[in-house]
Amino acid sequence: MTPAVWGGFLGAVAGGGVLLVAARVRAVRRPQLAVRVLPYVRDLPQVGRSPELRVVSTSPTSAAAGVFGPLLRSAADAVERVLGGATSVQRRLQRAGLDKTVHEFRVEQVLWGVVGFALAAAWGVLRMLTAPGSAATSVLLCVIAFVVGVLARDTHLTSQVRSRERRILAEFPTVAELLALAVAAGEGPVAALDRVVRRSGGELSADLGRVLAEIRTGEPVAGAFDAMAAATGLPLLARFAQGVAVAVERGTPLADVLHAQAADVREAGRRELIETAARKEVFMMVPVVFLVLPITVLFTLLPFEARRR
Repeated sequence: MTPAVWGGFLGAVAGGGVLLVAARVRAVRRPQLAVRVLPYVRDLPQVGRSPELRVVSTSPTSAAAGVFGPLLRSAADAVERVLGGATSVQRRLQRAGLDKTVHEFRVEQVLWGVVGFALAAAWGVLRMLTAPGSAATSVLLCVIAFVVGVLARDTHLTSQVRSRERRILAEFPTVAELLALAVAAGEGPVAALDRVVRRSGGELSADLGRVLAEIRTGEPVAGAFDAMAAATGLPLLARFAQGVAVAVERGTPLADVLHAQAADVREAGRRELIETAARKEVFMMVPVVFLVLPITVLFTLLPFEARRR
């Protein structure tokens, strides 16, 4: 076969592959019935919803999972068997506010590992073209890059959890004061919660919105707040939810409880700011001790050396 025929054949194969990928991505991104019905059942809680009724995400990760589904699923299962800790991952996903399953997170880990593997493989190919060496070293480097990519996604999830919890702590005093004002004005706990959720936005408001949705579907107020306290990883937020639950059950003045909770959070934030300033003060001494002080001593000794000469 001539080079022209080979070129035409390879071009046809590549074009067919691109068409297949485009068709599959279009099928994955097609709106489903659940997506069209979701705006009318937005207040219903996600807990207990079967995987078939979950809304399919339109992110690139879901598109890639749809195209390379079987391979990615098997790789995600292998990562799950090696790493384990599905309960911990599920809890961190909830704390990060991510509407994903553990399997979807494992698929993302595999994709991050594939990206690391591809970068290491590209670097190894360039290195072998410029300075031929051992292929085993390049293969080992690619495997290490894959593992680092998988672990990097897990570390990024932890950072997402911490970032979201910092935003919740920043919002908490304001939301607690708004709830206290609404309750003091004569509204009930559910009505006050509904007013605050509709008037505010943020991570804490989203959590309170889920609590409100559970209450509207028949869950007792105390039980919904107890579930919130069990799900959160912040001791201050857990105490707030438990305090509201106890106040509702026993008839304790809810406004006083909310004001006290907001004051506790502000005091905790003040203590954390003082501790952070103390740590930064130690780091600020590093350039003074290792840069400014040696230069000062050097300029002090130079005139004596010049006079001695």
